[in-house]
Amino acid sequence: MTARPANDSAQQPQIGVVDGIRFLCEVFAIVSLSIWGFVTFPYWLNLAVGIGAPLLAIVLWGLFRAPKAVLAVDPFVKAIVEIAVMGTAAYAWADMHQWVIFGVFTLAALTTGLIVNRREF
Repeated sequence: MTARPANDSAQQPQIGVVDGIRFLCEVFAIVSLSIWGFVTFPYWLNLAVGIGAPLLAIVLWGLFRAPKAVLAVDPFVKAIVEIAVMGTAAYAWADMHQWVIFGVFTLAALTTGLIVNRREF
């Protein structure tokens, strides 16, 4: 009989369904910001917002909210960054009058955000 190392489970993080849905929400938020920028704004501004908004969201997420974030911050700062990114993406769908997408995305982002952030506290 072979014994397993005691710290085997500590080396591999547990990834569940909520984490998968959360990742899809993150990707969808970035895509949403890009679509919003290119569709909603006039020509010269649509390039800036269509590229700049998702880029800013990616930088903020990578600095503060990612699992291996560059800066280690308080969970409250992480929550503020998450609310800013996900909230802006939800606002983008409301601004484009896509109410079904707005509702489904907001519900998914809020639910998974509460579950994931609850683990951190």
